[in-house]
Amino acid sequence: MGLLEDLQTKVLTADGAMGTLLYSYGIDYCYEELNVSKPEIIEDIHRRYIEAGADVIQTNTYTANRIKLARFGIEDEMIAINRSAVQVAKRAANKGGQYVLGTVGGIHGVRKIDETPAEILRAQTEQIAVLLEEGVDGLLFETFYDLQELTALVRKTRGITDVPIIAQVSMHEPGVLQNGLPLNDALKQLEASGANIVGVNCRLGPHHTIQAFEGVELPENAVLSAYPNASLLDVEDGKVVYESESDYFGRAAVLLRDQGVRLIGGCCGTTPAHIEEVKKRLADLPPIKVKHIETKKAVHIREAERVEKEPLHVQAKKNRTIIVELDTPRHLETDAFVEGAEILQRAGADAVTMADNSLASPRVSNMAMGARLKYEKDVRALAHITCRDRNLIGLQSHLMGLDALGIHDILAVTGDPTKVGDFPGATSVYDVSSIELLQLIKKLNEGISFSGKPLRKKASFSVAGAFNPNVRNVERAIPRLEKKIAAGADYFISQPVYTKEKIIEVYEATKHIEEPIFLGIMPLTSIRNSEFLHHEVPGIKLSDDVLERMRQCEEDKERARAEGIAIAKELIDVAAPLFKGIYLITPFMRYDITVELIDYIRQLDAQSEEAQSNVKATY
Repeated sequence: MGLLEDLQTKVLTADGAMGTLLYSYGIDYCYEELNVSKPEIIEDIHRRYIEAGADVIQTNTYTANRIKLARFGIEDEMIAINRSAVQVAKRAANKGGQYVLGTVGGIHGVRKIDETPAEILRAQTEQIAVLLEEGVDGLLFETFYDLQELTALVRKTRGITDVPIIAQVSMHEPGVLQNGLPLNDALKQLEASGANIVGVNCRLGPHHTIQAFEGVELPENAVLSAYPNASLLDVEDGKVVYESESDYFGRAAVLLRDQGVRLIGGCCGTTPAHIEEVKKRLADLPPIKVKHIETKKAVHIREAERVEKEPLHVQAKKNRTIIVELDTPRHLETDAFVEGAEILQRAGADAVTMADNSLASPRVSNMAMGARLKYEKDVRALAHITCRDRNLIGLQSHLMGLDALGIHDILAVTGDPTKVGDFPGATSVYDVSSIELLQLIKKLNEGISFSGKPLRKKASFSVAGAFNPNVRNVERAIPRLEKKIAAGADYFISQPVYTKEKIIEVYEATKHIEEPIFLGIMPLTSIRNSEFLHHEVPGIKLSDDVLERMRQCEEDKERARAEGIAIAKELIDVAAPLFKGIYLITPFMRYDITVELIDYIRQLDAQSEEAQSNVKATY
């Protein structure tokens, strides 16, 4: 009799959390390393769960892959750690005959990681090979937030072994994955990929786990599993705690069984006491073999109200479009900023774009100033959003706030690290990269939260990606642009360019890209300003010729202003025929300079239209 055969006629009890008990012991190092250095501690925990009634236990190998072990500098011990984990679990299960599952954890979650999907799969399959060599009774793939990662692993593993595979996803919201896919559909995909047991674990407590299974059908060729957390976590005196009582957890196990779940264990916060209650309450209950799902009324996600103006990326494909950057103040006097933005719009700017604490220095919130521009002056605002200052909660909240205010034009950027700004000791968050932020914003446009929860209304963001052309070989920057397009970028805003040759190089390298590119032009004001940009601002490089021209004006402010404008106009002469989108960056609130450049661009366009009209008239 094997695990799968037992599950045809029984509801089996699995073990609970390993990390929770180790955490309670005050251990704060790599838990998996204890398989080698302190195997007696791990074996004791296994025995406690077995004594509590667990029919199935799992190895202490959740993060025992090279990628996760590298954080502790012990990736070379991967084989020894996994081998010892199986041996320890088998010793504990020797007398009772419990099934031993080799545990493999998910790697890709919401936070950005450096490893590619291929590297992740390689690390996981390398770990699995060791677990299989040691003779586990099955493989437990748990805490996978990324369904693609999990299905790829299931397919790969099914191709090399016939042992039972348990594939478990984790949800932020009951009944839906972080990509918005319903749990029922996700479990069907895992079954089709080759998993024998499909289910969920972690993140949610018993209540929400039961709620999630209410919409799950009984699989045709697999069975269901659930390892909920003891409860939602809390923090007391700096320590993570779970409030669930074991009796409550046991009663919840019965309700999970009523939803068709046949393998029930526990995740974070659960202890042998919880598992004892599960075993006691499930002991005489047969598995559910027929289940009727009540069809729920579909939640209607309505489209956002029509945006008053055409999205910038649509506009830029048709006509000349000029966006102007104007930094929000570093102080609390904001009237001059609002006045400047209004003047820029009257001069012909299609939108005023505001950085998000540029150079990691605090400024008045661009959300607040964008709202003032929109509602006081009817100025179109384009807000930058960095990954640096907000975690995932803050990012989604900020974006929802922008949508509520009717600010739909945004630029997703990584953001300069805090060490370059006013508070070098502040934390740089970087929960996600700019590419991942683009993907998350596009989820909002589908009416789906970062966590996968329906938002009842679709956002309508037009999202720009940042583009730095100031690299030695622009061709090498193109693959990153293409990744951003795949992630959802509608258009691009470039760093300022200071040579005609670079403008032409950028055009040749990007002319196959359909998404508009707003080429950056930033007028210089002095040699000090020029050298600062060239030497200290990431992503900006000036030519020797430009630096020398500004150096010649070193002692004459008016001459330096005129020379900076002349250089900018020369660059515009080259850029205007090649790029419909122009991005003018206002230096030091000198919007009078930007107004002059807007006038110049509009004059060029008028001359071009007149010339075309004359040609048509001739023919």
